[in-house]
Amino acid sequence: MLSRVADSVYWMSRYIERADNVARFIDVNHNLTLGAAQGLDEQWEPLIHTTGDHELFADRYDTPSRDSVVRFLTFDRENPNSILSCFERARENARTIREAITSPMWEELNKFYHSVRRAAESGTIVEQLHDFCDRVRLASHLLAGVTDDTMSHTEAWHFSRIGRLVERADKTSRIVDVQYYILLPNASDVGTSLDVIRWSALLKSASALEMYRRTHGKIVPNNVADFLILNRNFPRSIHFCLIRSHESIREITGSAVGTFMNRAEQRLGRLRTEMDYTGIKDIIDFGLHEYIDTFQQRLNQVGDAVYQDFFVQNVQ
Repeated sequence: MLSRVADSVYWMSRYIERADNVARFIDVNHNLTLGAAQGLDEQWEPLIHTTGDHELFADRYDTPSRDSVVRFLTFDRENPNSILSCFERARENARTIREAITSPMWEELNKFYHSVRRAAESGTIVEQLHDFCDRVRLASHLLAGVTDDTMSHTEAWHFSRIGRLVERADKTSRIVDVQYYILLPNASDVGTSLDVIRWSALLKSASALEMYRRTHGKIVPNNVADFLILNRNFPRSIHFCLIRSHESIREITGSAVGTFMNRAEQRLGRLRTEMDYTGIKDIIDFGLHEYIDTFQQRLNQVGDAVYQDFFVQNVQ
């Protein structure tokens, strides 16, 4: 398939997934701070660190208040990772490849783009924050379902799945990292009711609380980290995302098990294989923050390799 089409379908899915994750972070934090006890009412700044946009935010806003953070993450066009910017970019990528996607995909994406734009123009987002975030999540789920059900599972579909899962793995790693090192800075908080509330909020942001309870029961930080990083069966865990995206890249290249055709497949396969044989104790002993920081760097290298191997057009 054309590299232009592969590039656009990959980024279309990444932007939709990014908007979904930003909506999750906002909604969980919004619920966490409703009627907050002391110590929970100033929890908006960590969201900027979660998305990795704290430097841009500092250039545009004076203080990380609830209103400024919500505005920055939802409708600020100067923020390339705001929900509005993500839907705009996803729609533009879809528009350029109408011949490669299905009509239901385009119709649903176009519909939700206009819905987000109307919400931005209404100026009432803070009063209706939960409903707005819920609509964004449902839009992401619907678009993923329509893509799976109406698009042939050929190369274009696999690039779409890789984009969605690479983005999801990145955002899951960020929210786990922020919980350990920004949301819970004091050792005295560990094991308290505040600690449990925050870990529950973390699980909710990944729609993981119910499945976690069925697997582990009691909220234990190391078990939460294990579930969101290493679980092979939960769709939003990092390990699951690597397994499925590696399967898709092998379908694209046609390589046999144990071989690789390019740098993207090599880097992703190595990252996935190392996680196959990693336990949560290994991660904690290494240092969770250090492990996640290294993981994010290597995942970025996977993204760079995907770009170089599949999307760059070599002109002779």
